[in-house]
Amino acid sequence: MTREMLGEPGEGGTLTADPTAVLEVKDLTVDFPTEDGVVHAVRGVSYRLRPGEVLGIVGESGSGKSVTSLAVLGLLPKSAKIRGSVKFRGVELLGLGDKEMSRVRGKGISMIFQDPMTSLNPVYRIGHQLAEAVQIHDKTVSTKAAWDRAVELLALVGIPNAQDRASNYPHEFSGGMRQRVVIAIAMANQPDVIIADEPTTALDVTVQAQILETIKTAQHETEAAIILITHDLGVVAGMADRVLVMYAGRPVEVGSVDDIYYRPRMPYTIGLLGSLPRLEIGQRQRLTPILGSPPSLLNLPPGCPFSPRCPMRQPVCDDVEPHLIEVDGLGHVSACHFARDLAAKDVSAAEVFVATGAGLDDPTAQVPAASELLESLGISTDGEDSADGRHSAGGTADATAEGTTEASADGSAGTADVPGSRQTPNPVGDPTAAPPSDPTNPGETR
Repeated sequence: MTREMLGEPGEGGTLTADPTAVLEVKDLTVDFPTEDGVVHAVRGVSYRLRPGEVLGIVGESGSGKSVTSLAVLGLLPKSAKIRGSVKFRGVELLGLGDKEMSRVRGKGISMIFQDPMTSLNPVYRIGHQLAEAVQIHDKTVSTKAAWDRAVELLALVGIPNAQDRASNYPHEFSGGMRQRVVIAIAMANQPDVIIADEPTTALDVTVQAQILETIKTAQHETEAAIILITHDLGVVAGMADRVLVMYAGRPVEVGSVDDIYYRPRMPYTIGLLGSLPRLEIGQRQRLTPILGSPPSLLNLPPGCPFSPRCPMRQPVCDDVEPHLIEVDGLGHVSACHFARDLAAKDVSAAEVFVATGAGLDDPTAQVPAASELLESLGISTDGEDSADGRHSAGGTADATAEGTTEASADGSAGTADVPGSRQTPNPVGDPTAAPPSDPTNPGETR
């Protein structure tokens, strides 16, 4: 898998065009001016999506997941300052007017919104709303044909007695059934991309499974690529091909599902997985939560935004914000100064974070938990930097000081929701593996 396939810059730092990509987002930033200052909601998100691919985007509330997708569809308020590039089948979407974007929404890119009750019009029948979604993009479809298509879509997403239920109003449907209706509207025009914004929120576990099966049905019928935004790491494990972990408005780790779940190289990702209960243990267990709260995007401090909550925090973390660098070969990138050091050791969450029940209420109290890990990695914990200004870790992890490998691509809350069927063992690194980039070339970006 090449860097270009992942939506990352190739040799020489340029992002080459990919004719097979259905959606290409490059260096997307979104700012919201307020009376108190500028909120940097999204800070440099890049990814590529191919037909039939599922990209999972996870992160805590306020990390920029939904704002990123709303920017793609041009649904943000006019006050938002959007920069970067969003190309759908090679056509630049940023800068298009609402009339031009209306031709894309629903037909080329559709969205399953987070709250189905507010997504449906309470005074129109379900069948009418589905039929309208069909006719608005194809004026040649008759009213009867559109209604028949609406009934067909309701049956396809699992609504029983679809012929009669099409005449019902949204309030006559349960929450799970309303979510199915929203999915039916999203797939009505055979879109190329479906964005699912937390489609299982506020649904019980049984209904969640049914909704996920419905989304899989929608993908099978439309052959669409899917962007799945969720807090639930179990949902991502069962559906996604690639995972993008967001924190403080930017991607902090990107890789395949196996990379993220079996070989996490970012303390934040390690903490997310450590907060999951492990069913295979079969006994009471202490979890390892991430203490503290995400930073305000209004006044971000310099350095790594996760450093105030990170037990592995070192002076370089407070001064320099790390770029995404390649770890474990092509396709897996992490924004951590110590990513390659973590790749050289089998690290568990318990080695980085303190388990619950330890009486901790301050993130800095977790630092002793990681002291032995830092020493085993050869990282100085005395607060002194080496002579060249980098951390004392053999010079393997500081990508920003050397300007070495930088990648772009596209996290649940400090505690995740429910574990999926996929197990999450400790990451495995190869201490004999050579770094995947050339640190001697400061001008090389990937």
